[in-house]
Formats: sequence, structure tokens, C-alpha cells
Amino acid sequence: MQEYSTPTAFEIPTTAALPDAVHDHAGTTPDHVAFSRSVGGRWTPVTSREFADQVSALARGMIAAGVQAGDRVGILSKTRYEWTLADYAIWTAGGVAVPIYETSSAEQAEWILADSGAVAVVVETAAHQEMVDSVRGGLPGLREVWQIEAGDLDDLAARATDVPGDELIRRRAALSAGTLATIIYTSGTTGRPKGCELTHGNLLYVAELAGTVIPAMRAEDASSLLFLPLAHVFARIIEVSCVQNGARLGHTGDLAQLLADLGTFQPTFLVAVPRVFEKVYNGARQKAHAGGKGAIFDRAERVAVAWSKAQDTGGPGLGLNLQHKLFDTLVYGKLRAAMGGKVEYALSGGAPLGERLGHFFRGIGVTILEGYGLTETTGPATVSGPEALKVGTVGRPAPGSAVRIAEHGEIQVHGPQVFTGYWNNPTATAETMHDGWFATGDIGEIDAEGYVTITGRIKELIVTSGGKNVSPAILEDKIRAHPLVSQCMVVGDNKPFIGALITLDVEALPAWLEGRGRPADTPMTDLAEDPDVLAEIQAAVDAANKQVSKAESIRSFEILPVEWTVEGGQLTPSLKLKRSVVMKEFSGEVEKIYAG
Repeated sequence: MQEYSTPTAFEIPTTAALPDAVHDHAGTTPDHVAFSRSVGGRWTPVTSREFADQVSALARGMIAAGVQAGDRVGILSKTRYEWTLADYAIWTAGGVAVPIYETSSAEQAEWILADSGAVAVVVETAAHQEMVDSVRGGLPGLREVWQIEAGDLDDLAARATDVPGDELIRRRAALSAGTLATIIYTSGTTGRPKGCELTHGNLLYVAELAGTVIPAMRAEDASSLLFLPLAHVFARIIEVSCVQNGARLGHTGDLAQLLADLGTFQPTFLVAVPRVFEKVYNGARQKAHAGGKGAIFDRAERVAVAWSKAQDTGGPGLGLNLQHKLFDTLVYGKLRAAMGGKVEYALSGGAPLGERLGHFFRGIGVTILEGYGLTETTGPATVSGPEALKVGTVGRPAPGSAVRIAEHGEIQVHGPQVFTGYWNNPTATAETMHDGWFATGDIGEIDAEGYVTITGRIKELIVTSGGKNVSPAILEDKIRAHPLVSQCMVVGDNKPFIGALITLDVEALPAWLEGRGRPADTPMTDLAEDPDVLAEIQAAVDAANKQVSKAESIRSFEILPVEWTVEGGQLTPSLKLKRSVVMKEFSGEVEKIYAG
């Protein structure tokens, strides 16, 4: 059994709690712009004092409405300023915040509200309120529904005068690092979502870790634009980290407006899942090829990757440096400008990024720091830092924690970020927690320096009828690198060979078609069987197959005339494939792969 631990670098006081930072910043830096709030298409500043006043008023309003210490309060909304305001108000009132994805179905929302025993829920829209109202019969404990767009939070804050100010002091004083802060339900790729209990200490540890790993987060002009769903642990820890470290935070829930928002907000660091970075790369490459500058982009890409790799092997030579400087003017600067122009570091999580993208982005001047973790580990179990970066890995165990590889290859984690257990589910807790070690379900390796590489997931491991074990991640990552590919799922469990289901990127197709003198609105059903498209995808499959042995290679694939989406149910809100759903919906297409 391999094991690697990292010494403790900091301690979280046992008396610490999340609302402390709001109160402290208001006292020490009251005029600091803590948030840029999107109002009418403009970024409006919110100072530390203004945020603290708003949090206090809303918390007192919640207490006036009957929220008791320890009560669970749901939040169902897209990513927006009011989510963070509600989070801190709930914590200040001594409550437990329960996030719900804004794309959730009525059945999913009912399950989370019922299982957590929520007494109230903050919803964003009238449609959300209508959905919650439709299942109120199954939620006898739910007393209040507050709608953001109806102005209910303002009305609630107006009730602050009904509660003495010293009641908030009493509630805050009762909090500690061990107090339950939030119950985050797993996105549920299979079965019912389970509620992960995370304490104030869990979240404070990660916030301190973020400022330690990324010193730029504590810079005077530090800022980040949050666009990931706040119902996911990754976005949630960035929210908390920015508040703790005093970094200006903005929110946007409209991904269609993301590039425009990046341009006006100008963050100094970004946080995203690998699919977002893939889209940035694929979009830039596709645009360059469609505009007749494909050769320049491809050369610039090779130079960026070579320059990045040289950082780990003694540094680039004079010739490579000169080429890099030239392409910084021609290509790299424009890519950085598309991300706002000030981003030097980005965090990637939720899934392995892959060595290819890691070197490309570092080569263009945006170093992506990877981490690895799950909801149960409050995000980062392992981290990378600017001074301890090994591209292609997810870093080393976070300070004060340890990672080990069990005999069957599973990654297990021990440390202050590990959750206390699953809400109302001691059986599930016992299945994953063993003497303080959390069994992740992921497969990986640790090198001699403690760097962890994720190679797959136990539940996703494919075993062919010939007994060959295949981890799909390597193949899928390489195929998704092709600009025309949106998603890829490798199949072959109990089958004679490996196959793949592939979907096309609807955003990339029009430019690709126009570049070939073909109608941009060619139906997807035609493109799924188009010889030119098949040739492009075959090239992507051939490139992926070079990464694995012959027995693991993809021998046949099917292009689907549809997109896999969160709304369609094939992807989780964090853009992970729901493999069981895809296998059920497209079983006929899978059979076609093996019919020949």
C-alpha cells in the first residue's frame, strides 16, 4: 500500500466559524470592495461594511421568521450574489445551508428538502417557487419559501428590527469549527443523492488552504468571477475562500454571457472544470482554422506546449524563447484577453484536466493549478501550487492530510477536509469511512515525490469479455480534444472490444461547415453519418488509440445526432457523464457498435 502525507502548515482554531470573516473585514477594511454585483448589466461595488450589514439584516429576518440554530435552510438558484448573501445569513443565524441545483427536477428538490428536513428554502424565480409548491404536500416541515426575484429577501431583511442585535452575537458565539455548516447532496450519477455533512472547520480549512496555495488570492487586487453552480462544492469553496481572503468576488449564472462578463469584470484568477478549458481551447483553434490562420495557431500551440514542458527540464533555449515571444504577440495575448486580460492563474477541478491542456495554458501565460477531491473531502484532497506544479498530476496531499493507494488501487484520504459523514445515512458512512480514511472510489497512483495521478473510477472501469480492464478517461480526454467533439463515452463492458459513443459540438459545427462551403444549418442527423465528419472523428479516435495498448483501443464508434446536456439528464450539473443514463437511453446505438 502506497501512502504519502504532507506536514501541517496551519491550524484552524476550534472556536472559528464562517461568519467571523464577514464581521472582521467590516471592522478592519470597511471600504474594501468585497463584491462586484451585476445590476442591470453593470458591475456595482459592494463594500465589506455593506455586505456585513446586509448579512446581519437578512440573518435577523430569518430568525424573526422562526429559523432556529441548527435548522436547515435550502437555496435553489443559479449562481448570483444573493446566493452568497443567503449562505452567510443562514450561517450567521446559526443555520445549516442546503444547496439545490437550479436545474433540479421537482422530484430531486423534494428529496433534498425532505431528507435534510429543511424548514425554509430560498428560491430564485417564480418557476422555482411553483415547483417547490407542487411538492409541498411531501414536505410537512417546510414552513417558508422566499423568492429572490419577488423581493422576498428584502422583505425578510426589513424584519430585522423584530430581533435584538445581541441575538446574532449569541448565535455566532455558539458556532465553532465543529458546527455543521452545510449539507451538500452528491449529484447522483447513480441512485439517490446522499447528503454530505461539512462543518465550518472543513470549509475554513479549505479557505486557508486556497490562500496558502495561491498567494495571489490575498493580493490587494485579487478577484474572481464565479460562474460554476454554487450548488457544487467546487464553487462553494471558492465563494468561501474569496470572502475569507478578501478577494473581490463576482457572480454570473449566464454562460452565454461568460466571455463578455470576463471582459468587463477582469478577474485575476479563474475557477472552472476541465470542460470549460477544453471549450476555450477548441473554440480558439476552430476560429483560427475557419479564418485561414490554422497553421499559425497550430504552430503557436506546439511552441506553447514545448515552452511549458521546458520549464520542468532546465528552461527553454534562446530559439524557443524567441518563438514564444513572437506567438505571445500573435496568439497568446489574444487568448488571455478573451479571459479578461488579467488572469495569470486558474484552478481546475471536478475531473482530471489532462497533460495536454495543462501545458497549453501554461504556455500561453495562464497556469492552471489542478486539485483533486470530492464533495466528501470538501473539494481538495490534493493540491498543486505555483512552486510545486507537475503538469499532468493533481498535485500532492494538502497540508496536514494524507493520501494512500489501497491494494486494489483505490485512492483513500485522511485529513481535516474530510466530511463527518452522510446525513441520516450511517450505513453509507460506514461503507466509505474506515478509521478516519475516506474511500473515494477513484483509482490512482502516487509517485516518489507524492504527486497523485487519477487513472479512473472503480465504478467506471470497463472489463471486456476477454478480461481486459480499461479505464475510459484517457481515451475520452483525448477524443474530446478534437474541436468537433462535445462529449465522448467509451463502452465495452462484457463486450469483445472497446467502442465509443460520440456527440458533436453544435457551437463548433457552423464554422467548420462554412469553411468547407457547406450550409451552416446542415441537420445534425445528416452530419452524424457524413463522410467528412466520420473522417474527422476517426482521426480523433486514432490519436486517442495511440495512448493505449491495442486491447484497450477503440475499434468502432457511433456519432449521435443529439447533444448530451444537464437539462437532458445525461450530464450532472458539474458536467460529468451520467453513464448509466446514457447506456439506458442509447442502448440501441451501443448494440450497433457490436452488431458488425
